[in-house]
Amino acid sequence: MGRLIVLILLVVLAVWLIRRALRSSTTRKTQDKPPVQGDLVACARCGVHLPRAEARLAGGRLYCGEEHARLGAGER
Repeated sequence: MGRLIVLILLVVLAVWLIRRALRSSTTRKTQDKPPVQGDLVACARCGVHLPRAEARLAGGRLYCGEEHARLGAGER
């Protein structure tokens, strides 16, 4: 009788662990990649890619921040 109870507990534990592993892997996949909104552009100075909405426009070129916009285009 004691072996039967231990066997049932082991089966319940195994099912719980498998369900937990499957549930965490599906939620992890959706959290790994945040949605990108809009086009990605490269900074004219350093080449970092960022959303167009966050880029700074200076002299007809796009930059990742005010500092790079002030410094202007550079060699990558």
